[in-house]
Amino acid sequence: MKRLLVALLCAAIVQGVIRIPLKRHKSLRKTLKEKGRLSNVWTRQGLELVQSCDSPEVASEPLLNYFDVEYFGQISIGSPPQLFTVIFDTGSSNLWVPSVYCTSKACLEHSRFKASKSSTYKTDSQPFFIQYGTGNLTGILGIDQVNVQGITVQNQVFAESVSEPGSTFQDANFDGILGLAYPNLAVDGCTPVFDNMIAQSLVEEPIFAVYMSRDPNSQEGGELVLGGYDASRFSGQLNWVPVTVQGYWQIQVDSILVGGEVAFCSEGCQAIVDTGTSMITGPSSDILQLQGYIGATETDGEYGVSCSNLDSMLTVTFVIGGTDYNLSPEQYTLQDGENFCSSGFQGMDIAPPSGPLWILGDVFIGQFYSVFDRGYNRVGLAPVIPSQSST
Repeated sequence: MKRLLVALLCAAIVQGVIRIPLKRHKSLRKTLKEKGRLSNVWTRQGLELVQSCDSPEVASEPLLNYFDVEYFGQISIGSPPQLFTVIFDTGSSNLWVPSVYCTSKACLEHSRFKASKSSTYKTDSQPFFIQYGTGNLTGILGIDQVNVQGITVQNQVFAESVSEPGSTFQDANFDGILGLAYPNLAVDGCTPVFDNMIAQSLVEEPIFAVYMSRDPNSQEGGELVLGGYDASRFSGQLNWVPVTVQGYWQIQVDSILVGGEVAFCSEGCQAIVDTGTSMITGPSSDILQLQGYIGATETDGEYGVSCSNLDSMLTVTFVIGGTDYNLSPEQYTLQDGENFCSSGFQGMDIAPPSGPLWILGDVFIGQFYSVFDRGYNRVGLAPVIPSQSST
């Protein structure tokens, strides 16, 4: 089945930090909708909000895997709870969902928050605005309780979008975004949800962790753990690396190897670990060279290879904190048809002072369990257990 080959969404310009939009190809959602098959693939039945029977200080939020390119979970806002499907995004810091007052086509096709239906809602009325590369999002700020898998945050400031022009969010499979990056990245100085969990003593440790399944035979999409991590998800020990800039979850990459030889970042480079980006991205010139190294050729603006050639292709290795993180051809490609495998690498130029940056998106995180530690400002990485990863 054809897979979607783009990053989750265009990313915002936040306090001078630019998140550049990735090129959007024709989505799987559009293709299936045209063929009248969308309802057979996408339903919300797998996103039931389950109250945990365990201590709410450590919560496990199940994620739904949408063809290895988007991972969703469900939250509730207000009293009684109103449910929303969101991307848990380590590349942004705000929580936003559509408002009932939004009449943009993008809003009408998603769940919308009804402030008048919540007894715990408080108005803020401050305007909210994010400029995107292909559109924008405007709205107002509100205050209410937010529940994530049994953990209830009180007095959470969030954005209610009242205008989502264009197609940026129209075909998205999620209602909104819950940002998990640092407060420095938040628009209008809003305190992120996880920061409020820490401040309100709702999590056992100031840590969260992400597991993304890449196993096509698994019924499990993934998992977000709040307040700790699940050691049964990975093999060996976590390799902890310090956060170099507290905005994104930004770390140092020692070098990038192709076929065992240093090809990029010979003197080190910066990367962010971003659950909100589907691919692994890097400077366009480097990625173009990398596509050549792995034998990927361009067709209609998309790089890929014959799936029958995977066995003869080179391994790509990210050296981080002195540890090798190897990606096999099967792991850094996505099958897109019977014998066409698209490259999981994509060019993206991020200008100084934020860039240049590499982005370790879902293609990377799907192979390496990722732990985000706010207490010590570090990221922990370890290989996903083989039985739970793509082979």
